[in-house]
Amino acid sequence: MQLTRIGPEHWETFREVRLRSLSDSPAAFGSRYEDWVDAAEERWRARLTDVPLTLVATDGEAVVGVASGSPDGDDWVELISMWVAPEARGTGVARLLIDAVAAWAEEQGRGTCLMVRRDNDRARAAYARAGFVDRGVPDDWPDDELVEHRMELRR
Repeated sequence: MQLTRIGPEHWETFREVRLRSLSDSPAAFGSRYEDWVDAAEERWRARLTDVPLTLVATDGEAVVGVASGSPDGDDWVELISMWVAPEARGTGVARLLIDAVAAWAEEQGRGTCLMVRRDNDRARAAYARAGFVDRGVPDDWPDDELVEHRMELRR
């Protein structure tokens, strides 16, 4: 298994894995497949520019996972857009991605947090195994949004 940091020049790789993730796990993300499937190259490149860390996990030639990190205030990096391909679940890919984003956050003197949907039991369990603590639903969570919990990494 190999992790690679990608940037705007790798937009086609990101497009492939992001569309696969949105198609495979539509309820896990704030974005929808329909929002991205016809996106222009510029939009894909902008996503990889605007979000400073995006990693892909590969097994041979196959991309089997993705995760990004984005600063959240002065003290945190938020782990976003994480996905592991069904054929690679349970193999440690999630932990590799989480650890790499957390290491990047630590290099900046920041902690790692994330938001995860309440009904995404598999992801919540994986994050708990990696050391994340559930801090509950933020007080200002909108009533008309699907409920998400904030989790913070404690090491």
